[in-house]
Amino acid sequence: MDTLHRRCCGLDVHKDSVQACVRLIDDNGVWTSRVRSFSTMTASLLQLADWLAELEVTHVAMEATGVYWKPIWNLLEDRFELILANARHIKNVPGRKTDVADCQWIAQLLQHGLLRSSFVPDRPIREARDLTRHRTQLVGEKTRVANRIQKVLEDTNIKLASVATDILGKSGRMMLKAMIEGVDDPKALAKMALGKLRKKEGQLQLALQGRMSEHHRFQLRLLMDQLDGLEALIERIETRLDQMMKPLSETMQRLDEIPGIDVRAAQSIVSEIGTDMSRFASADHLCSWAGMCPGNHESAGKRRRGTTRPGNRWLRMTLTQCAWAASHCKNRYLSSQYRRLASRRGKKKALIAVGHSILAILYSMLKEGSHYRDLGGDWFDRQNSHRLKQHLVKRLEGLGYQVTLEARSPAA
Repeated sequence: MDTLHRRCCGLDVHKDSVQACVRLIDDNGVWTSRVRSFSTMTASLLQLADWLAELEVTHVAMEATGVYWKPIWNLLEDRFELILANARHIKNVPGRKTDVADCQWIAQLLQHGLLRSSFVPDRPIREARDLTRHRTQLVGEKTRVANRIQKVLEDTNIKLASVATDILGKSGRMMLKAMIEGVDDPKALAKMALGKLRKKEGQLQLALQGRMSEHHRFQLRLLMDQLDGLEALIERIETRLDQMMKPLSETMQRLDEIPGIDVRAAQSIVSEIGTDMSRFASADHLCSWAGMCPGNHESAGKRRRGTTRPGNRWLRMTLTQCAWAASHCKNRYLSSQYRRLASRRGKKKALIAVGHSILAILYSMLKEGSHYRDLGGDWFDRQNSHRLKQHLVKRLEGLGYQVTLEARSPAA
């Protein structure tokens, strides 16, 4: 078997220890192996880096084990060529499972070039990724708190959500604050409505008539305080992200041109895939890595299932949300694609397909530095105009009409 790396190291990473195996090959083709154990404390990891440098190691591979690989990667990335391997790709032979055997197996695979590196973006992108993922979790927690507030209101038989679209809008928050302070009069609460909600004052009086006890007020006070805290944290994260993404402001503006994507969604996407598209061979490779395309499971010439692979769940979530927003745009290619697929394959599969298209568009824009050019909502009609004409004529004839088509003369 060919040898690609003459001085390489395999690391078996754990919470408190790291097993390191260095494989060295001399000029005569004789290889030797050296194994040492290190602690995951910073001082010990620096000793590991110095030991590898002393042995003139060029490549280091490790297994992606939770978050334990991250501090080691941060300490070694400036001194060595690192490879982060998927644990599913480097399973050892059953019955040979020890920490030393694992690091030796990783080093041997690395030596012969049998490891495929996972995508690890540069440090600024990794830092932005931490913030965008944290923001996503906080937004989810905010939604859960809003649902709890609604449950408390339902427990008191206050039907504010049946009249107001958003109970946490400006009007809804004023009413909730007044309820917490002890206001029970439905008329006084209904007069706090603002904007279009003022036209529903009569309905609000009926909806705001309930039985709120001191226990319910205590619950609402806790939940509203928690909601305010979450919103303050989200605002701090977004302010920090705006500062970190300033060098990419022009890229963010270009991505904002895509239907369904705003600046926040663009930040989340870029923090997951970066801006250097040379990491991915093509748009199809990127979509496959993200899990935005059908999977393959074929046996004996039969396709068993085509469910999507796990991929990057954070990126999938953002792309699906962007696809849903794009499907509501008028006279756009993406919305036309969604309606065309949803009628035949269902809404969920249509959203994945539109998300796939959005990711492919992002790949081209980031790689070429270009702007978004929409194909138009009638793209599919123009691609199959003859077939569409036959279909529409057939439908009219099925309804009992005799159809005669005449070409329209071009305008003078």
